[in-house]
Amino acid sequence: MTSLWDYPDFDAHEGLHLFADPASGLKAVIAVHSTALGPAAGGVRFWHYADDSRALTDALRLSRGMSYKNAMAGLALGGGKGVVLASRPGETISEAQLRAFGRSVESLGGRYVTAEDVGMSEARMKLIAEETRYVSGLPVAQGAAGGDPGPYTAHGVYLGVRAAAKRGLGSDDVRGVRVAIQGLGSVGGGLAKLLTRDGAVLTLADVDQARAERLAAELGAAVIAPEAILSAEVDIVSPNALGAILTEQSIPTLKARIVAGGANNQLATAADGRRLHEAGVVYAPDYVINAGGIINVGLEYLGHGDEAEVMARIAQIPGRLDQVWDEAEVTGDPTAEVADRIARRLIGRE
Repeated sequence: MTSLWDYPDFDAHEGLHLFADPASGLKAVIAVHSTALGPAAGGVRFWHYADDSRALTDALRLSRGMSYKNAMAGLALGGGKGVVLASRPGETISEAQLRAFGRSVESLGGRYVTAEDVGMSEARMKLIAEETRYVSGLPVAQGAAGGDPGPYTAHGVYLGVRAAAKRGLGSDDVRGVRVAIQGLGSVGGGLAKLLTRDGAVLTLADVDQARAERLAAELGAAVIAPEAILSAEVDIVSPNALGAILTEQSIPTLKARIVAGGANNQLATAADGRRLHEAGVVYAPDYVINAGGIINVGLEYLGHGDEAEVMARIAQIPGRLDQVWDEAEVTGDPTAEVADRIARRLIGRE
């Protein structure tokens, strides 16, 4: 049996914590990848996994991604992630489980700072915050940093998509540019509205077909089946759902010249970054383009600045992408590898 230290996604993590609360039914994982730059910050997601090993993998990969994301965003924060396991698909997390998770976070004494992610909400974060001081993304006064990270992530992804269009298509004017958006939650839906404003031609897909059809009717967009979105005849594919969708099987089906979206861990394996590179696809590394939300809640937790400062920092995302793409052109290395290398330097691991 492979030891945890040899687990494929264990990357010298500083801590891997498993929590169980029989009274509430809570089963949770908190992974702390690095605290080199500050407390390990990253959201908590509530999700059903086919088996516990997949939840562990998700926590390990997402926490490492948060280390890289926070470093590339210039935040004084390390990287961590919380995963609460749902016992069945579609289950709703209970108040008792939320409170138990809050107590779990509190027990780590500030090494991990939690925030909203998939399956959570501002209201649920408020319940967690009744049990721990180490939480961000709570409702705030107008003009202050913090609150729902989704719209800020969407804005950063929008700026990144335009930067990718300039890199891959020669102009950041997306009028008439065909964009396929996978996942229409807070981030993907917000991105769709911003791109429609700019005149992009959208194709939408979501596992919730009714949601896809409602948004398409509102924006004048087309709808496609979720399993067909990556191979759509478009210029840009924007993944904004769950990760590991760029694989040895899916990459050869891409017709788009650009992949730029907000989903975490879009590459199923490190080798898939090279596959995109060899296919000539401009790839925006996910933790660089989707940093808007953590910039917002991170500045809230750190007490640095207001919403204007948040937006100013999000406006730097295209420049960070350009840094990655420029180095990739010089070295000939895939952008995913270049981004990882830059991030590891920033956290003292390169």
